[in-house]
Amino acid sequence: MNQTRRKFIKIGGLSTIAGLSGIGLVFSSCDNKESIDFDDNNNLNITGVSIPPSLNVKQGGTITLTGKGFNMGDKIKLTSTLDTGLSFNNDVTSVGDGTVTFSVPNGLTTGNYKINVERGAEELILGAVLLNLMANTEIPDIEGMTVKGVVYSEGKGIPGVVVSDGYEVTVTDEEGVYYLPSLKKIGFVFISIPGNYEVTNEGKAPQFFKRLSNNSTAIEQKDFSLIKTNNDKHVVIPMADWHLANRNNDIDQFTGTVLPDVNTAIDQYSADGTKVYVLTLGDMTWDTYWYNNDFGLNEYIPYMNMLNCPVFNVIGNHDYDPYYANDWEAENKYRDVLGPTYYSFNLGKVHYVVLDDVEYINTGGAIGTVGDRNYKTNISPEQIEWLKKDLAAITDKSTPIVIAMHTPLYRRPTLDAYGDQVNNHALDNGSTLINCLKDFSTVHVLSGHTHVNYRIEEEENIMEHNTAAICATWWWTGRNGYAGNHICKDGSPGGYGIWQMNGKDVQWRYKSIGYEEDYQFRSYDLNQVHITASEFAPNTTEETLAPYAGPYTQKNVNNEVLINIWGYDSQWEIEVTENNNKLNVTRVNTKDPLHIISYDALRLNVGATPTGAFVTNDTAHLFKVTASAPSTTLEIKVTDRFGNVYTENMVRPKAFSLNMS
Repeated sequence: MNQTRRKFIKIGGLSTIAGLSGIGLVFSSCDNKESIDFDDNNNLNITGVSIPPSLNVKQGGTITLTGKGFNMGDKIKLTSTLDTGLSFNNDVTSVGDGTVTFSVPNGLTTGNYKINVERGAEELILGAVLLNLMANTEIPDIEGMTVKGVVYSEGKGIPGVVVSDGYEVTVTDEEGVYYLPSLKKIGFVFISIPGNYEVTNEGKAPQFFKRLSNNSTAIEQKDFSLIKTNNDKHVVIPMADWHLANRNNDIDQFTGTVLPDVNTAIDQYSADGTKVYVLTLGDMTWDTYWYNNDFGLNEYIPYMNMLNCPVFNVIGNHDYDPYYANDWEAENKYRDVLGPTYYSFNLGKVHYVVLDDVEYINTGGAIGTVGDRNYKTNISPEQIEWLKKDLAAITDKSTPIVIAMHTPLYRRPTLDAYGDQVNNHALDNGSTLINCLKDFSTVHVLSGHTHVNYRIEEEENIMEHNTAAICATWWWTGRNGYAGNHICKDGSPGGYGIWQMNGKDVQWRYKSIGYEEDYQFRSYDLNQVHITASEFAPNTTEETLAPYAGPYTQKNVNNEVLINIWGYDSQWEIEVTENNNKLNVTRVNTKDPLHIISYDALRLNVGATPTGAFVTNDTAHLFKVTASAPSTTLEIKVTDRFGNVYTENMVRPKAFSLNMS
């Protein structure tokens, strides 16, 4: 056989090079097709081939493709894109006017397949497709049940899959069949994807839901096809607070800095076959600019699709339509574009629950008028009842539970007079949520919203991880002409979480954008930290800057060193030595000086008043030591709860500047 020629083709809107081994494509569940034009070396004279992203097939059935120039006697070869040793040769059974048909081969399993046509010694790669082996989905109606369906994989029903309409919750029977007495209030039926299965994606959004009509009495059948995988070992990347709005050079910062960093992490973990998923944690957009800048949820989608893995979305307070002064109506655009605002899914042995904990009020909002965008933070009674039913389906109470929501369960912690952490609820009905989770031994709450990092361990079985923003300070510090250092209000670099799951074992770490994973703290030589208008904001006055600069307006000569540990929790250990002598480490609640000069000072310098929500805030993951002299070298050793050690040989004096690390 002649060597296969390489040909540039497009499949379902995606470009690839035909003829290359290890072809990797992402398929969506939509039925868009694109005709393929082969180059002049197409000796088979096959033209007009159109292949959809996915095809539903049945054992004993046939597959028909669009295209001209096929002959009886041609062979269609299907080769798995994941396992090139798995292939099927099929004779063409019929050729029509612009179509070719062949049989579904025995032994075919659901998956992505490269399609070749062979004619004698000639071979042509047609493209690739997700072949979905369907089950028998003929099931009877049952009186009172308005939604029914089959959940299946590899042509067989899957028992025990949780199915819900957002109010009612049921489980599939031994044949994978479910029925729901649904009133179709939220307009969806969705499954809690079982562990070691996946669904097809539309772009990068997993399609775990089906849309329902608004006819509450009509009987609708909605089937779900699952793809077998192994995600017992997986990685989840929480990415909070994107705030894409086409302002502050945010698109350039996202595509030029954030996206390459995240995709490098995704590729690094997926290289050994580990499944990787992104969880957004809300505020992907910025409601203020939906209409002013023509940038809303639809405009977010292309940037979501640039990520190299599936993306599960969470609604945030800035993802509501600001033309509506009603929570439900303001959520409609999110439901139209992204799907349900609350749902659950399983990856391996971990159960994930996405909640909508924002009640959007938006006083004054009306068509053509953006309202005040005010809101409350609570989980609606309907969601609480749904959550109880969802969790009741999990009989093993040692199953790790991950709750993902936008606004936090607890406020940013403070310290009391003894240096102990003080925690207070932020969520209006936080105690109700906590009570729902009391039966589970391991619960992690992932939240965003604050643009800072903190960890709360108030309950024995619950730990909250408030994750700082990928946009840092709403893209300000990285904006052209500003600091160029992408830093959050607490001094944390803009970043995201990396959660490594292996069975029921859960480990996590905060990843700073632009740095290696082991970059977990920054140290300041406070003798060098003196924030003055003359140095950092020459266009304003010392009096104007002073309220923002706080303790750093006065020159420090006490030989103190400040250490900011953004991933800190109660099980981290900090050790600082000077000339082999251990120094006393004190936890403090104060401002990070780098953020002051990166945002507050630079806004004042251009004559603007720093936005109240954006200014440097006190943070409790700061630690202070006092050295014996101004020029000694300190050895800083920080150990996280998993035994990972991070160190710095801090040579002093250490300069204080916008680009320090």
